Amino acid sequence: MLCIYLESTKPQFNLATEEYFLKKRTEDCFILWRNEPSIIVGKHQNTQAEINAAYVKDNNINVVRRLSGGGAVFHDLGNLNFTFIKSGNSDEQLIDFHKYTLPILEVLLKMGINAEFQGRNDLVINGLKFSGNAEHVHKNRILHHGTLLFSSKIADLSAALKVDPLKFQDKAVKSVRSRVTNISEHLKNNMDVLGFKDLLMDHILEMYSEAVAYTLTDEDIKGINKIKSERYDKWEWNFGQSPKYSLRKLAKTTGGFVEFDLNVVNGLITEAKIFGDFFNHSDPAELEHALEGTPHDYHSVKEKLSEFEIDNYIKNTSLEEVLHILF
Repeated sequence: MLCIYLESTKPQFNLATEEYFLKKRTEDCFILWRNEPSIIVGKHQNTQAEINAAYVKDNNINVVRRLSGGGAVFHDLGNLNFTFIKSGNSDEQLIDFHKYTLPILEVLLKMGINAEFQGRNDLVINGLKFSGNAEHVHKNRILHHGTLLFSSKIADLSAALKVDPLKFQDKAVKSVRSRVTNISEHLKNNMDVLGFKDLLMDHILEMYSEAVAYTLTDEDIKGINKIKSERYDKWEWNFGQSPKYSLRKLAKTTGGFVEFDLNVVNGLITEAKIFGDFFNHSDPAELEHALEGTPHDYHSVKEKLSEFEIDNYIKNTSLEEVLHILF
């Protein structure tokens, strides 16, 4: 088993590393990694429905989709992620949430923390969640990964994922908001997240007789960066994979009440309608038609609407106000 700690804190690179070892290598792997502030969205989720877009934009938070299902999670440098990649002969042999979370529970027990597996895929301390887990099967290979909240900023976690559920109507899997805790809050002795990382890695090296420490080679990095550029850097993967959904936003501007109704398919706006009690000089239908085919993200919509003098279509209303309504 290759035991790897990734020095990178870029979620695009780290998720590409998982995919590389899942699909391009045959060895069993154990990987520990951290991300700078990021939202990692489940494969089947509607990205826009899971994030607080304004908070994400203002705080330069990465938004990246992963290969596995499950709900959206917030990562920061106080969160340690672990990954097991193994081969097997059947789904029953591969899919086992208990097996891959057991080493985590064993390390915590050594530290005097009585944690346990709960529900479908969570680890808890005194009923409070500190780890969510997800799995993805590729041919005869399983990727199991999980979060370990050690000293994360819980307020940032809540703010980044906070969104009004009434804004969207779709068939995507909704993230379950759970009460959470940090592992560090339950320690008897002080320790930082990197010290915890070392304990966990040492435990795995002792647990598996064939386990060896491994450092990425130049060839590995080349292959990882190829996957990163082809998938995890792309808007089409991170947002465009979202299912069909409709969005209705209503707000009062200096020009009056303005309502935007959008239909979005594969991340592209297929239909836009503008309603309200505002006055206008030019027909707002021109804005509606212009938005059709535009990716539903802040920069694309801004670029498209920048071609118009918004005040002509929605009197006494600026482009910035329109973008605030939409995002």
